[in-house]
Amino acid sequence: MKTVPRIALLVETSREYGRGILRGVIRYQHEHQPWSIYFKPQGLGEPPPSWLKSWRGDGILARINDTRMARALSNTSVPVVDLRNALPENAFPTVAISNRKVVRLAVDHFIDQGFRRFAFCGTPPGENRNQDDRCALFQALVRQRGFDCHTYQYPSAPFRSWEEEQLHLARWLKSLPTPIALMTCHDDRGQQAIDACLRAELAVPDEVAILGVDNDPFLCNLSTPQLSSIDVYPERIGYEAAALLHRLMNGGRAPRKPLLFDPRGLVVRRSTDVTAVGDPHVAEVCRRIRENASKPVSIEQLLADVSVSRSALFRRFRQHLGRSPKKELSRVRLDRAKALLSNSTISVEEIARQTFQTDSKHFISVFRSATGMTPTVYRRQRAYHQL
Repeated sequence: MKTVPRIALLVETSREYGRGILRGVIRYQHEHQPWSIYFKPQGLGEPPPSWLKSWRGDGILARINDTRMARALSNTSVPVVDLRNALPENAFPTVAISNRKVVRLAVDHFIDQGFRRFAFCGTPPGENRNQDDRCALFQALVRQRGFDCHTYQYPSAPFRSWEEEQLHLARWLKSLPTPIALMTCHDDRGQQAIDACLRAELAVPDEVAILGVDNDPFLCNLSTPQLSSIDVYPERIGYEAAALLHRLMNGGRAPRKPLLFDPRGLVVRRSTDVTAVGDPHVAEVCRRIRENASKPVSIEQLLADVSVSRSALFRRFRQHLGRSPKKELSRVRLDRAKALLSNSTISVEEIARQTFQTDSKHFISVFRSATGMTPTVYRRQRAYHQL
């Protein structure tokens, strides 16, 4: 009988991130050789499966969440690739998301919208290395940009119930100065923060703009308003982890450091769809730009009946946002073009028409000038999810 590599997948199916990783693994084996895959649906943090001691295979892809799983995997005699990077001392080759790039996307997004107050809400310290890293990196980058950052503090005693935790979170949110930009460690916490704002009678996004991480469509759409989130590109993590495992099984050398990949981008939904500036005229024009960016309108039309002179408005734009109304319109259109390139199969010609109301040649020139690459290359780099 033909010998095919036997691979075990210890990846949770209870979360969108894990399912995204599995889609990337599927894509890799579709494009290369087929694998005999040993897989059972499971949740994150489950104990090492009993079959692992007697399993005889060629390689393992695992989301290693704790030392129990790490010890069990270290006793196997096959190459193992970790896809979580959650342990401070990890002996396994690792493929994961770059938290530094995730945080930079968040801070840039909030500052572009005019926010000058920031906060972070994560998991209890020490519970998850990735979440701790995101908190520390967010605080550091916000302070580097010249602003302060508030951080949610968990009490020493554990919460007795969901209600108790939500009330504690609501009280903290109520104590913050507004308007404020809140990054959460993942979408679970983002959904909880939106619920806590509802309890605290805080308007999202006008008083508290909330951004999650993972872009889990269920959690993002479960929230009211819908939760903006950073797409961390789990399909690529799965694909690259499968490629690394393939090399290791063929005698390749393990990388000395974790392989960290960039997120795909930020998906703007209603929870951050606001411009946080104190000037009502600037805020009004920004609102008009967001609502009309996909229409064939000019800046002149958007400014037609604003009750302040054009020169004064331009000065105020530069004071609050550091750019002109025309550049703000171009920025919003470019963000929408990126989203369509990443998450749809619409042609470049149609995207040019929908976003910049222009032909593809001019759109390609504008896009390359802003990003350093053509729309086609940008789409190709983000195409791992298309099976």
